Amino acid sequence: MRLGVTIADFTWPDGPRSIARHVTELARAADDLEFSRIAVMDHLFQIGIVGAPEQEMLEAYTTLGFLAASTSRAELLTLVTSVGYREPGLLAKTLTTLDVLSGGRAALGIGIGAPFNIAESRGLGLPFAPVAERFERLEETLQICLQMWNSDDEPYQGKHYRLERTLNSPPAVRDPRPPILIGGSGEKKTLRLVAQYADACNLFHGPDLGHKLDVLRGHCDAIGRDYATIEKTVMLPLIPGVRGERIPALLAELERLGRLGFDHVIGPVQGPDQLTALTLLGERVVPEAMGM
Repeated sequence: MRLGVTIADFTWPDGPRSIARHVTELARAADDLEFSRIAVMDHLFQIGIVGAPEQEMLEAYTTLGFLAASTSRAELLTLVTSVGYREPGLLAKTLTTLDVLSGGRAALGIGIGAPFNIAESRGLGLPFAPVAERFERLEETLQICLQMWNSDDEPYQGKHYRLERTLNSPPAVRDPRPPILIGGSGEKKTLRLVAQYADACNLFHGPDLGHKLDVLRGHCDAIGRDYATIEKTVMLPLIPGVRGERIPALLAELERLGRLGFDHVIGPVQGPDQLTALTLLGERVVPEAMGM
């Protein structure tokens, strides 16, 4: 079992001028403590489960570029990019740039977006199409990214996107390409797209996780995909407690998730003492999880 961390809360008592220092400290600690991934949300307003919309929120890919310079080992990604926020050709180019500058540590986390996205989309004038259209755009975006990462500069013509030349130079340095993680647990469409295009799924923690994996397995069987080739990841708050009192329960849950078939757990760090929580997790949870 591997553990990743999401940096989701950028509000500190000493204000915005300290954000760069705090984010650097968190990322370097996560890297040194052998967390496998460092993720940020692709939001422009803070989301309700973390804080008020007016609280500090950084743009995702600028932040990941900054983190690339602050780390040397952990994989870098969003959880997850809303498909309508960036044109697919630009998104593939952005991921490729992050991959090149991080030494092959970029991954594409992507999904159709969630209700969290509506207010910020309307607020900043970004597109947020109806659900059915967002699924169509997601599939075309995945096709375009795969084409550009395959060194194929032929035109692409879909229902929503038309690219005359999918040139991508320099190419990504990760072999064979940056992995694709699709976030979401919709059984009819999202998990089908995981089976068809993705290297990993990302599910929200809940009582139906075993069922969701069964659905994913069914989609894999239907198209002839080896279910074992898909990494199973789940979002779970990683809360150690002030002095580590919640660590035994956390370890027990990680063990249960491993028995269900999950390979990777990733969770947010929140609050003004994020570094202490991260250190407790890195010293007492990460080594135990790696042995599961």
